[in-house]
Amino acid sequence: MSAPLVTAAESLPAALRITPDDEVRRVRLIQMKRVATAMLVVVAIVFIVSRMFESQYPWLGYVRAFAEAAMVGGIADWFAVTALFRHPLGLPIPHTAIVPARKDRIGTALGNFVQRNFLTREVVQDKLAAMKLGERAAQWLSRPENSRKLASAAAHGLAGAVNVMRDEDVQAMVDRGIVSRLRSMQAAPLVAKAFELLTAGGRHQALLDDAMRLAARFLEENEELIRERIRKESPWWVPGAVEDRLGDKIVSGVEKTLVAVAADPEHPLRRRYDEAVDRFVANLRDNPETMARAEQIKLDVLNHPGVADFSREVWTDVKGRLSTYAGRLADDAEREPDQIERWLTGLGQKVLEDPILAEKVNGWIVELVTYSVEQAREEVARLIASTVAAWDANATSRKIELQIGRDLQFIRINGTLVGGLVGVLLHVAAQLF
Repeated sequence: MSAPLVTAAESLPAALRITPDDEVRRVRLIQMKRVATAMLVVVAIVFIVSRMFESQYPWLGYVRAFAEAAMVGGIADWFAVTALFRHPLGLPIPHTAIVPARKDRIGTALGNFVQRNFLTREVVQDKLAAMKLGERAAQWLSRPENSRKLASAAAHGLAGAVNVMRDEDVQAMVDRGIVSRLRSMQAAPLVAKAFELLTAGGRHQALLDDAMRLAARFLEENEELIRERIRKESPWWVPGAVEDRLGDKIVSGVEKTLVAVAADPEHPLRRRYDEAVDRFVANLRDNPETMARAEQIKLDVLNHPGVADFSREVWTDVKGRLSTYAGRLADDAEREPDQIERWLTGLGQKVLEDPILAEKVNGWIVELVTYSVEQAREEVARLIASTVAAWDANATSRKIELQIGRDLQFIRINGTLVGGLVGVLLHVAAQLF
């Protein structure tokens, strides 16, 4: 069975296909063409009749002059209008069928016109600033039903996107984008920077205080376990009273040390702790052995199978959570707004309540769109030019004629009338002079 034939209209781009509106324009164009042609025929008949009886009725000279000039004007304007879209009478007269012949040049000129007059920073910026898109978006977002729509659309979009992505591709992307970058980065300077941030303002002393409190709690909760361990490790011949006394000494000594360190910001143990941290940071920056050891630890961690397993588990968990969330939004239309929806609604309300923030949001949107337009304006001009260049010349001419052809027929009508008036004036001038 042969494949169905594709008609010429179906093979055209969507912009060149005849729409129902175009069909209405075509009918109106034909009617206006008939009116203009009828006027030309009428003045031609008037010219013939007046010419025949002018000798008997001299005043018909004015009518004949009007009709004669009207014919000239009507025919000239018919030629001009027709020459825009096709060869008059099918004759290949030079500089006719202008639209089909100059289609590519027209497309380029149109693209440049749009680029230079519509896609400039000044035009786009002024228009967007007047629209106040930030406030409009905030008003829309402040309504809970719209926040729900946005959250649902975003969830379904993300869920659909992650479901079509293969796990292997995501793993490869993680390896290229994250793991490979981590491999190329030096671990020691990063760790040194982290410790510098940690120790700034004495923050590491707060960690030491937490460690002291944790140690005191551990000692209190495991005191009997410590004593039991002492009894097991002591020789058989050591009396039980001595073991108990030794346990008391150890527990009380540790407790006193913890209390003393916690109470004295200048305790020697704290100073040694500071020196150890400073020495460790200095080694991370300057000691080749420490730097090499940190680098090896980093590589060992990245090479461990658990890293790949962790990224896969995170990706699987993200996919599952997104699918569950999207399904919940779709199934439960009467539920209370969740945290994301409340956050979106609150964001819109906050922008509306704060004029300064609203102005900033408007400015951000204007700057973002303006920057995008500036980056794309040349591409838009090239797109227009290349799109028009790819169109069929005759179909393009026909489409343009349907859009403006009816108005051009008024040129023919006006040319006929104006030509006739000029003819009368010339005839009067000839009679007077």
